[in-house]
Amino acid sequence: MKIFIDSGSIDEIKKAAASGVIDGVTTNPSLIAKEGKDFKTVIKTIGELFDTEHSAHCECPVSAEVVSIAAKEMIVEAKKIAKIHKKVVVKIPLIPEGIKAVKELSGLGIKTNVTLCFTAAQALLAAKAGATYVSPFIGRLNDIDQRGLDLIREIKQIFTNYDIKTQILAASIRSPRQVVEIALIGADVVTIPYKVFEKLFNHPLTDKGLKQFLADWDQYKKTQ
Repeated sequence: MKIFIDSGSIDEIKKAAASGVIDGVTTNPSLIAKEGKDFKTVIKTIGELFDTEHSAHCECPVSAEVVSIAAKEMIVEAKKIAKIHKKVVVKIPLIPEGIKAVKELSGLGIKTNVTLCFTAAQALLAAKAGATYVSPFIGRLNDIDQRGLDLIREIKQIFTNYDIKTQILAASIRSPRQVVEIALIGADVVTIPYKVFEKLFNHPLTDKGLKQFLADWDQYKKTQ
């Protein structure tokens, strides 16, 4: 399963990329606005970061979202966004106008990430329109007492049934455990905030074991 970082912070993305295990980045208007920086500059900088910190074999897509809500305007905006950097994937909201835009953009060879997916029916529509990725939002479903992981299972089953190539990109992730559960279901990608990425490394027994190993080694060295 691929791991993307969900962030608009260049610093966070740099730190995550330095680990060597990050496969891409997702952003959205809220994350970019939070940083208070020029949209085009941020997206271009992220793309260039992966050009230098990853090998040429890493696709490392960078999702950047349109803010238009009419298909014609989305298409115009998407074409401009796609030109910012070769790694850009254009995020399109899962609304009727968005699906129209995805259908045309896919015909033009522009990769898309259809976002704000909350049902398997929506995911199927995105796939039929030619989406590169579809992003079901797990945490937001859990927030309204629906089971976000069940949505991933349904989409995975449908896509498997019909050999659909659109990748399932699980989003709105709140904990390391959710990352594991999503991997068990078989999603293609999970995108996570930097704070969740940091937590993937952590377990108290790891810290305890390392402390004991180092203490034992120091004691051994004293006897030599």
